Amino acid sequence: MPGRPSLLALAIASIISAPLAAEEITQLDSVVVTDSRLDHNVSVVEAKELERRQANDLEDVFRQQPEVTVGGSVGFAQKLYTRGIEDTKQNVSIDGAVQGGQAFHHNGRISIEPELLKRVEVEAGAGKATSGAGALGGALRFETKDPIDLLREGQDFGALVKAGYFSNGDGYKTSTTLYGRMTDDWSAMASFIHKDHDVLENGNGDDIAGSNSRQQVGFAKVVGHLTDTQTLRLSYERRTEEGTPAMRPQWVQRAPRNDFRPMELERQTITLNHEWNPADELVDIETTLYHTQSDLKVEEGTGHFFGDTQSTGLDLRNTSRFARNELTYGVDYRRDTSSSGPDDNKTENEDKGDVLGLYVQDEFKITNALTLSAGLRYDRYEVTDDAQQEFKDDGFSPNVGLNYEVIEDLDLFAGYAEAFRGVQVRESFRLHPSWGADNDPNLKPEKASNTEVGFDYHPGPFYFTGKVYRSRIKDVIDDVAKTYTNAGVLESEGYLLSAGTQWNRLHAGLSFHHNDAHLGDLDLNGYDHNSLGNSIGDTWVASLDYAVNDAITIGWSGQFVEGLDDLKTSAGNVSKPGYAVHDVYVEWLPLGQDTLTLNLTVQNLFDKQYRDHASVADFTSFGWMVVGPYEAGRDIRVSASYKF
Repeated sequence: MPGRPSLLALAIASIISAPLAAEEITQLDSVVVTDSRLDHNVSVVEAKELERRQANDLEDVFRQQPEVTVGGSVGFAQKLYTRGIEDTKQNVSIDGAVQGGQAFHHNGRISIEPELLKRVEVEAGAGKATSGAGALGGALRFETKDPIDLLREGQDFGALVKAGYFSNGDGYKTSTTLYGRMTDDWSAMASFIHKDHDVLENGNGDDIAGSNSRQQVGFAKVVGHLTDTQTLRLSYERRTEEGTPAMRPQWVQRAPRNDFRPMELERQTITLNHEWNPADELVDIETTLYHTQSDLKVEEGTGHFFGDTQSTGLDLRNTSRFARNELTYGVDYRRDTSSSGPDDNKTENEDKGDVLGLYVQDEFKITNALTLSAGLRYDRYEVTDDAQQEFKDDGFSPNVGLNYEVIEDLDLFAGYAEAFRGVQVRESFRLHPSWGADNDPNLKPEKASNTEVGFDYHPGPFYFTGKVYRSRIKDVIDDVAKTYTNAGVLESEGYLLSAGTQWNRLHAGLSFHHNDAHLGDLDLNGYDHNSLGNSIGDTWVASLDYAVNDAITIGWSGQFVEGLDDLKTSAGNVSKPGYAVHDVYVEWLPLGQDTLTLNLTVQNLFDKQYRDHASVADFTSFGWMVVGPYEAGRDIRVSASYKF
């Protein structure tokens, strides 16, 4: 169990209040912020934070986000939960390319390389009309770097070479990135990343069976300024991961049907973004075209199981600014397919679906202190499953919010939003003849609602924020006894409190998140609700970052999760023990600038043995062979990067 959070808060408060030595002031970059003045339910993770802490996977990306948890330990199994709701109920995009569909409910469905990321936006709960179709539990937006983000001022061409070693799993990671300006208006970059590690060890020194992994990423982007008012971005990414996890990577291998099998995951995404922003307040057009494909290959006896999901889409929007309004309106369209088969000709079993959306969102400044946000989406869904059943759904998703600046630096806000989602294509695994799950012919669409109230106070270098929320998804669709059916009302409610400071050389932050998520009489858990959500204990996240001088920055972060007792599941009551995990890092620029960067990071500093609450709980006391893996123990990571 973690130590008392009140003591932690007092410790941080004492550090903040301690006098700083009189010396040259070095401002730290903001690392993790909540941009509540733009959107109170959106938080941001910046690239600098990921680089300093040597983020390697999805769990590392969100390690300091109290509303977001990632469990599974094994790379293939990592699932993401926002306020207890799984990413399958959220709208996930990379540079605007929606990642639709799911290959296998025991696998994670989001694959991303942290090194390529410029920023990540987390929109928790049903939100604005611009969040995309079917964002029942919110939206996750990953944005990759541009060549200009790597070029120094006055530089035309450059290269970044990086190598790293991590002790847990005796792994290594290398990357090479080339970037430059081809002309004054065109720039390009290409990156290749390779990561390889053996079986990881948990905090007890035991192997986490099946956690070995080999990853390769190829990424290329071209950015062109067609005119002074038009910008085009074209990017392509191919990511592969290979390993030998258990057939159900979410579970520890304890049964013959969950033996270790070679597994390969591949994602390819191509995206075209175009911006046109002439000297006209009424015209600011953004267009996104994309295609993304994810393939899962699992060795099965003498053959293989292939699962494939694809999403192809368009988003066209314009923003008009007039009087006291900022009005965004547009249309989006997406076509999803999910297929499976015994070989690479996966069209043997296939679901196809389309969704067409129209949306409008307005930010209206009623007075200098009072801002009204209001929007509306209309979405029309059509799905034909492999049994030739047709589902057609359409509905509206309204939202409204108010922000009132009581005094300078103090905002009060409140909002209500709904999200509509029609029947979706099924996961690829459930299209396989041996493990199929049929659609209930009377399947109804899902409807979410989200209510939030809170405050945002920024006096001087300090910040204090808080919010209370309640989300409900009516007629939530779940796989029940191999039938996709409406399973009832999923509810997630809780509150978030955050405080911190950015004061000269010091950045300090402390957040607390409480969440209660359930479906009917059962608490959300990774077994009963395998693609819906999970229950997470009260979570404290603390961080300290200090710039010793212009060349050296040090930092510490801690995650403290309180235990959950007597969670109600279909098997009976289960418990999730609490835990405290500490990470530290040192970043050194020995040449005084970012030409050479040396990083030392220690994750799980005290080698804690624990099972993340976002993993499957321990059901073995009921005689079941169901339990999630422990997390990795202490991991010492060192890396060196050189920019030419």
